[in-house]
Amino acid sequence: MWGTNKQVRDRLQQLEDHLRQENPILVEAVGRFRELDRVARRMGLLNQEQSFATQVPWWPLITVLGTFSAGKSSFINHYLHRNLQATGTQAVDDKFSVLCFASDGKDRVLPGIALDADPRFPFYQMADEIERVSPGERSRVDAYLQLKTSDSEALRGYIIIDSPGFDADDQRSATLRITDYIIELSDLVLVFFDARHPEPGAMQDTLEHLVGGTMHRKDSNKFLYILNQIDSAAREDNSEQVVSAWQRALAQQGLTAGEFYTIYNPDVATPIKDTLVRHRYETKRDADMAAIKQRIHQVHVDRIYRIIGRLEKTAREIEQEYLPQLRNLLSRWRRGVLWRDGLFLGALGSGFIALLLASGVWQGQPLDIPGTQLLQSAWQSITGSVWGRISGVAIAVLLALGIHSYARHAAGQRVIKWMNKNIQQETQRLHLQQAFAKNIRPWHSVFRPEPVGWNIFARRRLSALIAAADGYIQRLNDQFTQPSGEEKFATTPGPQEDLSTVDFTADEKTEADKVAV
Repeated sequence: MWGTNKQVRDRLQQLEDHLRQENPILVEAVGRFRELDRVARRMGLLNQEQSFATQVPWWPLITVLGTFSAGKSSFINHYLHRNLQATGTQAVDDKFSVLCFASDGKDRVLPGIALDADPRFPFYQMADEIERVSPGERSRVDAYLQLKTSDSEALRGYIIIDSPGFDADDQRSATLRITDYIIELSDLVLVFFDARHPEPGAMQDTLEHLVGGTMHRKDSNKFLYILNQIDSAAREDNSEQVVSAWQRALAQQGLTAGEFYTIYNPDVATPIKDTLVRHRYETKRDADMAAIKQRIHQVHVDRIYRIIGRLEKTAREIEQEYLPQLRNLLSRWRRGVLWRDGLFLGALGSGFIALLLASGVWQGQPLDIPGTQLLQSAWQSITGSVWGRISGVAIAVLLALGIHSYARHAAGQRVIKWMNKNIQQETQRLHLQQAFAKNIRPWHSVFRPEPVGWNIFARRRLSALIAAADGYIQRLNDQFTQPSGEEKFATTPGPQEDLSTVDFTADEKTEADKVAV
């Protein structure tokens, strides 16, 4: 594939080989991501070592977040039927643990580099992200991440991330960055709180980071809020008051809706002597645990929709978000270049005319100013011969080009500073900086009407990819829904055009880029 690093091609091929045994729609999606990469590379949004496909977690991903001693690890151990995670009332693990299935019957702990160097896992190249927020920490990726394997059948087909206990007041910036990163990638996020905590309102910073802003997300339904260890309220039988206090604390952070569960781990629970109270608590616990497990099992389906949704979202983002922003950046740059060109060339021209006047070239006699005779002699030597005139023109052209080159560079640096200050989303900023750098190369005109790589062919290709994504959603809906109530009949899908075989620069007179669904 043109413009793609061999290492990236090999990774995508390995991904296709794995997915081919699981779901043909996902295999096709990898090909569509390749097409998306071609558009982005021509625009400069991606370089040869990057691919949108490697920025998507292709495995079902569940993240467990929560405060210290909220029972996250105990919940995971109970769910997996393995004592895989260390437990305790204090912070017992300050790393992000990625739990993955292994069939060899042995539980293993592998260093963070196993995650940083493998594109199949969600922490691929996380060392780069850590370095950006904590300079010098790249080599200490093992201090932040670890990979654990287990043969628990409950883990088969999933990746579960257990986060370190959360305390926003003391959290390192790199840990907060990783937390935000995995929230963005996850299919399901379980947020644990400790029912034993007497004053949830005192944890404002922690609640703000774990809860604040989630209701404004388009994927807010993937968050489950779990009040764990509710058995601690059984002695005084005041679980309703405890739940209400936590719900008020969450509401203060903007969480007025969402799924809220109350559970406790029967393996480590405080014995409840009153039979009626115990029955009521167990009934509630079992119902909520069943609902949580149902959401976990649903992740396999959610993950397919998420990947297809990411394909469509990225295709739309290129045209509807990246393209307008890039146009705006280039407009800023163009104004800066022209302003500097005019300023420097105007000053140079004014100085040149002043020197001519001072030298007396136009009046015939030089003014009585020291050096004017020398200037007049130099002018006559330049204009008195053909080679002199050619040399003069060449010097003027080189001087103008030098001024213009400086103006382009200075205006570009100013725009980059503006991006660093005003574009907060780092991934978006890096993509735009790459595209901007490609557009201000010396051989690209300041007056170029559109950004490099954007034309009618790119627009048609994105439209075709969006149509393909919509087609995949329809096919998924056919698998999981039956609105008419009629019996389903096995059908063989018709042939679909492979966009990867279409030359991007070919004369696309017909709508060959449309995808047959």
